[in-house]
Amino acid sequence: MEKAIDRQRVLLQHLRPSFTSSSVEDIESSISASICSAGDSAAYHRASVFGDDVVIVTAHRTALCKSKRGGFKDTYPDDLLAPVLRALIEKTNLNPSEVGDIVVGTVLAPGSQRASECRMAAFYAGFPETVPVRTVNRQCSSGLQAVADVAASIKAGFYDIGIGAGLESMTVNPMAWEGSVNPKVKMMAQAQDCLLPMGITSENVAGRFGVTRHEQDQAAVESHRKAAAATASGKFKDEIIPVKTKIVDPKTGDEKPVTISIDDGIRPNASIADLAKLKAVFKKDGSTTAGNSSQVSDGAGAVLLMKRSIAMLKGMPILGVFRSFAAVGVDPAIMGVGPAVAIPAAVKSAGLELDDIDLFEINEAFASQFVYCRKKLELDPEKINVNGGAMAIGHPLGATGARCVATLLHEMKRRGKDCRFGVVSMCIGTGMGAAAVFERGDSCDELCNARQNETHNFLSKDAR
Repeated sequence: MEKAIDRQRVLLQHLRPSFTSSSVEDIESSISASICSAGDSAAYHRASVFGDDVVIVTAHRTALCKSKRGGFKDTYPDDLLAPVLRALIEKTNLNPSEVGDIVVGTVLAPGSQRASECRMAAFYAGFPETVPVRTVNRQCSSGLQAVADVAASIKAGFYDIGIGAGLESMTVNPMAWEGSVNPKVKMMAQAQDCLLPMGITSENVAGRFGVTRHEQDQAAVESHRKAAAATASGKFKDEIIPVKTKIVDPKTGDEKPVTISIDDGIRPNASIADLAKLKAVFKKDGSTTAGNSSQVSDGAGAVLLMKRSIAMLKGMPILGVFRSFAAVGVDPAIMGVGPAVAIPAAVKSAGLELDDIDLFEINEAFASQFVYCRKKLELDPEKINVNGGAMAIGHPLGATGARCVATLLHEMKRRGKDCRFGVVSMCIGTGMGAAAVFERGDSCDELCNARQNETHNFLSKDAR
């Protein structure tokens, strides 16, 4: 047995070059942590050494504004991203040259143009030329994918500090198909379904799974009510970075300087009666309306991640811990069911059960799919989108994932010990879903709530 322990000690010393101490006590503590499970969740198992956890130090977003008529209608996309990137540095006093990469989720803009805009935004925010930038597009989960990509790169050892962000100006880049569609698409039903308008997929979900118009309108009203309450109580102040910009009068061309710090799509007085008057948009006698769908929006968000040992060395606050991520594929015709498949996959990957999750941020692309996923997973409505969702706040496609991470982690921090694990999830156009699991930043230490695992599974014969 002593030989096996000695081998683990030596291996850990080689595998952990960035660890701040090489003392025997630290190494033994790491070994102990790796074979312990959390006491309040039988399924939860810490899969990595404590110092190697990927943590979120801070996460911020802009307000989300209605495209073409909201507060950011005259704001360049790079001027949306720059303030949230700058905020990550200013609020942590991190040297920007230490950032290994900036990954930005974005959907609608031409790839080369948006990549250039993101690089420009990094310069505006004060990052030196040595910090690289790239974009990622997984449609509605692009912002979450950016965060997951950075977490994976930190885990892989490519760098210790990175930023996952999201950006979309649906004013500047409306949803449209450029060029012609390959005629071959007509030969395959699934390929054809990739071209379905998202509203039709919403109708498909409602029709196939019996989600009623009343249920959809009720979900929309609740979203607005909760978002309005969160705004009135100041809950979003910690996550929203005010943006100085301009509003141009379309008639006179006069420019007015403004500072945008409040989501402008929230309707505090939304009611079932008012929403019931709206006509279906995508299908005659359908149930998907402008009132029970996500809002077309402009906005940006950014999340600063790093290895826990680095955050501790720098004395950084830890807002959350990145635990797992899953992306899945589903039938394109009912793409909205994605979270119902992705959430269980991500939760299982984290070694948890659905009942272990205290809060969910599920993107409300459409009320039909949101209600379906909630019912399918039998989730407690009191745990989901407690501060409203995309039907009220908005859905700037590439930015939504980063926005949801910021909203989730700040709410988990407010709730403290009563909230340990949270999930961000969304459906994705063409038939996919994504989800990630986060742990509240101050909820664990090296042996927090730990108990010994009776099965050691040593690989060495010396342990026999």
